[in-house]
Amino acid sequence: MYLLGIDIGTTSVKVGLINDEGELVALSIQEYLLKTSSDNRVESYVDIYWNSCKAGIRDVLERSSISSASILAIGLSSQGETLVCLNKEGKVLRNVIVWLDSRAVEESEIIGREIPIELWYRTTGLPEVSPMWPICKILWLKRNEPDIFDKTSKFLVLKDYLIWKLTGELVTDPSVSSSTGYLDIVKKDWWDDALNILGIGYEKLPSIVESYTPVGRINSEVSKELGLPSGIPVINGGMDQMIGALGAGNIKPGIITETTGTALAIIATTDKPVFDPQRRVPCSPHCLPDRYVLMPYTETAGILLRWFRDNFPSINGIEDYDRMLSLANQIPPGSDGLIAIPYFKGSFCPNFNPNARGAFVGITLNHKRAHFIRAIVEAVSFMLRENIGLLRSLSIPTKKVRSLGGASKSDIWLQIKADVLNLPVEVPLYSEASVLGAGILAGIGCRIFSESTIDNLIKIRKVFNPGPETSRVYEELYKNYISIYNRLYR
Repeated sequence: MYLLGIDIGTTSVKVGLINDEGELVALSIQEYLLKTSSDNRVESYVDIYWNSCKAGIRDVLERSSISSASILAIGLSSQGETLVCLNKEGKVLRNVIVWLDSRAVEESEIIGREIPIELWYRTTGLPEVSPMWPICKILWLKRNEPDIFDKTSKFLVLKDYLIWKLTGELVTDPSVSSSTGYLDIVKKDWWDDALNILGIGYEKLPSIVESYTPVGRINSEVSKELGLPSGIPVINGGMDQMIGALGAGNIKPGIITETTGTALAIIATTDKPVFDPQRRVPCSPHCLPDRYVLMPYTETAGILLRWFRDNFPSINGIEDYDRMLSLANQIPPGSDGLIAIPYFKGSFCPNFNPNARGAFVGITLNHKRAHFIRAIVEAVSFMLRENIGLLRSLSIPTKKVRSLGGASKSDIWLQIKADVLNLPVEVPLYSEASVLGAGILAGIGCRIFSESTIDNLIKIRKVFNPGPETSRVYEELYKNYISIYNRLYR
């Protein structure tokens, strides 16, 4: 028997076929583009996501040569905050407002004035009122597109919409709804104070069901579109960060998962909600019962390598990342005194400062391209260490770190992280942890997996142990990095 895991990302849908031993036997990636504009608007056509899901399902079945009759259940993982407006006839009223969209600045300020920030944080788990949260997007619609606002029967985030397309059910889960700005993460219910600001009631929102719960079955009409038998159960699923944590075995305190992709996202599992007295870190429900996650986050990580590659190309042309990291590996730890400050779009965790900017400090005539590459890689690793330090300051244990995302494919970068952290860094066999996690959650929902078997399903590709001598070097360099940031921006 097999399970389908579907991960709806920012620029692609990934569909994976997982067997009953937790092995990812086939993977399909369907990419798409977003509609962007100069005034911070980011939108997309809703059909892109549905069509990409259909194409991905058909592709993995073709690649694997497995009969669709052997699919036991479907699980979902999704980006958060992307808003869909559905009318009572089931029609999407406008383009999807993607999570990256930050047009609702005035609305975020209005909400910030209406709700005391400490009450906001202790209820939603969100440290700030960001224009990206759906609460701000909905208020923007009310003020700028009142006809759309009035005609909307259900305000959904993207995963909710796909659940509806698959099953006809209008449901959500606490993890993907945790960044809406109108979920009480402790009660796991909609928050009246927030809804009152919007002027909407519970009837405008989907029902809240736990992530591991079967929420319906695909009907005969949908089954023909997907190339699957009718009646396959669909498991609710959750936000990609929490589902990815599940797919990497991060389901109990002590394990930290970090994803170094465009941005840097860190997940620490806790047994209860943990609120930082200084409001530096978000808190959200996990996709498994009776636990939460803390999620330190920075907006710039791997994107810095892309920025450097595109703007300072080699004389031989634009290099791929493997070549860039090979060059960095030729440079000694500390980049011969060159230190990068990686906050090119402001800093978020652990120091919220939207005015912070990037810098290279200590440049000499002896520094070459490879030094700058290594300095960037070290700076992102320092950011990771700083945020793990934040978690430790909140009494969150850190026994091991598991790395995901694009950077987890580089042994060079993984070794630098282990040396900077002075901790073992583990790399799961499957880097597409959100796809695997969605499949595992589907297995839990249909009871072929249980929480007690998850550890046995997670396979580790390699462990990178810190080198004592290099870690001592980085101990002093990290202090210099923190000192430079403090002198520049505090």
